[in-house]
Amino acid sequence: QVQLVESGGGLVQPGGSLRLSCAASGTMFSINIMGWSRQAPGKQRELVASITSRGSTNYLDSVKGRFTISRDNAKNTVYLQMNSLKPEDTAVYYCNLNQYSESYWGQGTQVTVSS
Repeated sequence: QVQLVESGGGLVQPGGSLRLSCAASGTMFSINIMGWSRQAPGKQRELVASITSRGSTNYLDSVKGRFTISRDNAKNTVYLQMNSLKPEDTAVYYCNLNQYSESYWGQGTQVTVSS
């Protein structure tokens, strides 16, 4: 079992920045993929960014150049640096970990971009 705890959400003005963190604990294999997904009201959850245990990254087209995912394997923590935030980035952001056939999700953290 793996537990994921997100932090760092909040209210920010358009053009601002936020940094989300997700700390993982429990039984983690050396090979895994961690990522961030988001779900806005009335919309489906979408994958925003992911990073493998070796550091390979993947991004949703609409956040490329604005968001950066990174991880600290020693701390079992993944980060999402979000810059140039837009109102359409408003959503609940969820941390996710996939290892082999297992998939785990955090409880979510709200990000609101509004003036």
